[in-house]
Amino acid sequence: MTTNKPLLPETRLDRSDERVDHQDNIFGLLRAYITRIKTGDLGMIPVVLGLIIISIVFTLLNPIYMAPNNLVNMLFDCATVGFISLGIVCVLLLGEIDLSVGSMSGLASAIIGVLWVNQGWSVVGAIAVALAVGAVVGLIYAELYSRLGMPSFVATLAGLLALLGMQLYILGPSGSINLPYVSPLVRFGQVLVMPGWMAHIFALLPGIVMLAQGFRTRTRRAAANLSCEPLSSLWARSLFMTAVFEFMVFYLNIGRGVPWVFGLFILVVVVLNYALKRTKWGRSMFAVGGNREAARRSGINVRGIYISAFMICSVLATTGGILAASRLASASQQAGTGDVNLNAIAAAVIGGTSLFGGRGSAYSALLGIIVIQCISNGLTLLNLPSSLRYMITGGVLAIAVIVDSVARRSRVTHGRA
Repeated sequence: MTTNKPLLPETRLDRSDERVDHQDNIFGLLRAYITRIKTGDLGMIPVVLGLIIISIVFTLLNPIYMAPNNLVNMLFDCATVGFISLGIVCVLLLGEIDLSVGSMSGLASAIIGVLWVNQGWSVVGAIAVALAVGAVVGLIYAELYSRLGMPSFVATLAGLLALLGMQLYILGPSGSINLPYVSPLVRFGQVLVMPGWMAHIFALLPGIVMLAQGFRTRTRRAAANLSCEPLSSLWARSLFMTAVFEFMVFYLNIGRGVPWVFGLFILVVVVLNYALKRTKWGRSMFAVGGNREAARRSGINVRGIYISAFMICSVLATTGGILAASRLASASQQAGTGDVNLNAIAAAVIGGTSLFGGRGSAYSALLGIIVIQCISNGLTLLNLPSSLRYMITGGVLAIAVIVDSVARRSRVTHGRA
């Protein structure tokens, strides 16, 4: 008993010294980051490197690729499928899948066209009905899974066919409904951009938020006598992020500017990511995705989590369908078909959301859909056939899944899974 008492003060001094040394040495933070990468915690490094490579290759093949107006057009296109991909992130975090998001978006566009144009409803009322239908569809999927044990793959595959049939039925023989081009909804999806000064103000916000959160984290960790990120590193990251975003806004403003629809997409990404990372609901999502039985035993309402995830997925798919209709100024039988499902699911996976559940973020959908749209736009500028676009997108998806699988094995090996 007496031999242990002198050791306590020394142990505390050692920990305090370690904390101070780590605060004053930025190389300690760099070593910790490299260790995370070696143990399989890659974060968004693969997708960022992929974006850089894709941009360089297509710019060399066609200089128009990096023209400001072409980038603006890509942002308009990113938002529609991006909303659908955000919903996919929610169900993938649980280790599940929703194969009907494309059909749900097509049905939403059909509802908007029929109620707004054919039936004379207000556009707000038509949007409300479409969102309500999406929420009900998500609730049905969750109940089929949690109460009847039907795999989400089977339930949503059946939903894909049923929703597609409903879309064709309500559109009727004409198969297409044109939306008023001068309406605010269509203009929002096609032409409206932010004022330049406002876009620059928004570009400042990420760096400010990062700085504020960094200071708060440092204060809490210092109070707990834990190691902290060096101030120089925190300021460097914030200033670098601000400089990158400000340059992007400056470059886009040379063309038409930053689309409002893309700004709305970014806002939803930030809100959903905050909900996933900073709320009890979000922590429960990751817990259920990591180990459903352990989450149930810890008191988490597993059924409620599944209901919320599938409902959010369907509602976001509905939102994507509404924006797609506004982008095309029409609701047709082709809406939601083709590569919509592929691109939405691929974007979530390519962006870093794990197919095995328990890992991912809302930013996965943002980065992933930018990658998908960069590939699609580049191939279109090169006048290459759509068959090649499908093959290249499939190859990128396969690479993303391989990276995810290898990283997961590395985390298991190092005890970080």
